[in-house]
Amino acid sequence: MSRTLEEVQATIQIAKLKENDLHNTSHCLTFGESVSSGDYCLMELDDTLCKHIEAGKSLVIRGDQDERAVLCSEDKTYDLKIADTSNLLLLVPGCLTPDQLTTDNQASSQLVHAQIWGFSNSYWELRKRHPKLKKLKRLLMENPYEGPGISGQEDVTEGKYTMGDLLERIQASEEELEAQLQTIHACDVNGYWRLLDFDYEMKLLGHITQLVDSESWSFSKVPLRVSLEELGRLEPQEMIEHSFNCYGRRYTDNDEVFFALNEDKVCRATAQMLLQNAAKFNLAEFQEVWQQSVPDGMGTRLDQLKVRMGSDWQLRGMGTRLDQLKSLALVDRSSKPETISLLRVEDLPEDTLERFTHLFTMRQKWTEEDITPYIQDLCGEKQTTGALLTKYARLSTQNGMKVFNSRRLVAT
Repeated sequence: MSRTLEEVQATIQIAKLKENDLHNTSHCLTFGESVSSGDYCLMELDDTLCKHIEAGKSLVIRGDQDERAVLCSEDKTYDLKIADTSNLLLLVPGCLTPDQLTTDNQASSQLVHAQIWGFSNSYWELRKRHPKLKKLKRLLMENPYEGPGISGQEDVTEGKYTMGDLLERIQASEEELEAQLQTIHACDVNGYWRLLDFDYEMKLLGHITQLVDSESWSFSKVPLRVSLEELGRLEPQEMIEHSFNCYGRRYTDNDEVFFALNEDKVCRATAQMLLQNAAKFNLAEFQEVWQQSVPDGMGTRLDQLKVRMGSDWQLRGMGTRLDQLKSLALVDRSSKPETISLLRVEDLPEDTLERFTHLFTMRQKWTEEDITPYIQDLCGEKQTTGALLTKYARLSTQNGMKVFNSRRLVAT
């Protein structure tokens, strides 16, 4: 039964409130039929996400049954966390807030009847986070692409994923997922996203560098059309162009497409090829073999010579430097002789605490220079590696050098 205006005014007097201190419009709330707390979930959105929804765009909740759900917009990923409140939150469509009441509404006392559609004592709180992308490589490695298959094999879809499949399985926004596919050198093969087998990827790169050497081209100006014509006899042209996109930068000169090979990427790939076949490598021997393994014509000196052309850096020659191996290999200068081993940042845990535990299990003490490449991707917005180290590591001095060790006891 709805209250009358007189009953509301009587209740105000019983509560010893002054009507002059209140708005003239009173809301009389009643519960609708069969209302329960499970009918609606409330979510707190910031201004960016509010505008996203108001523009007619969607938000997607992603996660398998064994994963904590995340919320994704077109370009960002958010953690979902339930926040409890001591006040009961009521969902009342049509209820006017004070700033929505006009002068006409306030001219005289009036009563507005509104029905409660739902209620809750908690809501979903959002916190921006890094996308969970480690699973992506694991899925794509189920069926890596090793080149043109035997007749009939391309019809097999097991272990292959379309973009739609990946969006269903990976906890990331579409933009973040597309960026990561590019980072790990995945390519679209007949509608399925495939990760190239590393040996096949190096085979494609080898074809390109050998062609550059045989034609005496500059590494900063490799013509795409001629390359596809020459190498198309050995491998599919789309795979050759994919390799160019992975290891070079596309540009146009006089309406012809050229690629400038990226020195760091070529040298890193060569180093990975050498390091993946050995648990540890004598550092001095590795540097010598690495220099010898860089394709002919790229140069084997340790310095890097660049010349400035316009607004871009163009390569005059290529050399190998240890700083090209950041987040790919770890140098142990405490051992005699010094050693180097493969340690890729993408193989480490995504969770921050697990990452630090894993690193301190591998090595008890780290210099800031050594550990930074392996924690940089964990930094959130406006967060620095220094802040992460302050929270998860303890600073000390060893032989006059600042080193970091774990704040927690870890097994080594």
